[in-house]
Amino acid sequence: MAETDPRESVHKRRPTMGRVPNVTRADALAALRNPLAFIATRWTPDPRTVRRAALAALVMTVVIVVTGGAVRLTGSGLGCPTWPKCTDDSLTTTSEMGLHGVIEFGNRLLTYVLCAAVGWAIIAARSEKPYRRGLTRLGWAQFWIVMSNAVLGGIVVLVGLNPYTVAAHFVATAALLAVATVMWYRTREGDGAPRPLVGKAVQQLVWVLTGVSVLLILVGTVVTGAGPHAGDSSEVPRMPVDWETVSKLHAVLAWVVVTLTFALWFVLKAVDAPKGPLARTRELFLILLAQGAVGYVQYFTDLPEVLVGLHMFGSSVMWIWVLLVLLSLRERPAGGTSVPAPGPAGRLEPAAG
Repeated sequence: MAETDPRESVHKRRPTMGRVPNVTRADALAALRNPLAFIATRWTPDPRTVRRAALAALVMTVVIVVTGGAVRLTGSGLGCPTWPKCTDDSLTTTSEMGLHGVIEFGNRLLTYVLCAAVGWAIIAARSEKPYRRGLTRLGWAQFWIVMSNAVLGGIVVLVGLNPYTVAAHFVATAALLAVATVMWYRTREGDGAPRPLVGKAVQQLVWVLTGVSVLLILVGTVVTGAGPHAGDSSEVPRMPVDWETVSKLHAVLAWVVVTLTFALWFVLKAVDAPKGPLARTRELFLILLAQGAVGYVQYFTDLPEVLVGLHMFGSSVMWIWVLLVLLSLRERPAGGTSVPAPGPAGRLEPAAG
């Protein structure tokens, strides 16, 4: 039996590498002109991928709310005393700045994680087939809100945590939560014409509930601006209103929201509404009860930081569920008018499907 060279056997077993596809000059120019469209022509995500991308952006927005609250509640609002750098001489926190600097700078870094999550949602929505212009625009709306709110956050630092700018910063985050929630919900719907699942009177009741919820959030920012947690250990000006009076108004509005939610649940049961609106309303009612319990405990225990942070998290969850109740009142089946997708060079291409 003839002997074989071991080196020859190894050479025969060695896998051959596939050829790297050539990237033409036209491809490179197209990618530079419109990178999103260039990616979309070469990748079609699974619908679950689009939903998960939108959910990731929503979850990261809630995380930013919680960590932003941690910055204020630990007195780290001026842990980085300037912006966009952390100090006049350093882009990052230094050892001399201690834990406050780490907390504030860490919250700034999380903004980049949020940007990445929003960017992923935009890419996934843009690449979905058929092209859904409305979904992609919701992703871009999140991006611009994040950018503008980052600048507003810098202004908050530069003006020494002025309570009015802090309130505006939180309101902008609530707007981001709203857009992220709508986008996530829309990933589970089609693009057909919306069909109401309940009568007009029920829809009007939900719009009243939504409006009072917005007012509740706005008054909550005044409670924050007038309350004892200024966000820094030094003397920071507060809103010139009586904190206890505003807190009681906030509690009254919270009870109005609870009452409207209970009334909505009762009405939906009476008219034999579909399971979707009923389930979302029941969930919102339970969230409101838990949020109210936390609110009263923190009020009568002199606002411990942990409970205030939990209340801020609950406020975000409450706002998301109010919007889910509103969105659940209609359905949008698959279909609708196909919108041409812009091609890599900016020209319109026929939509798939």
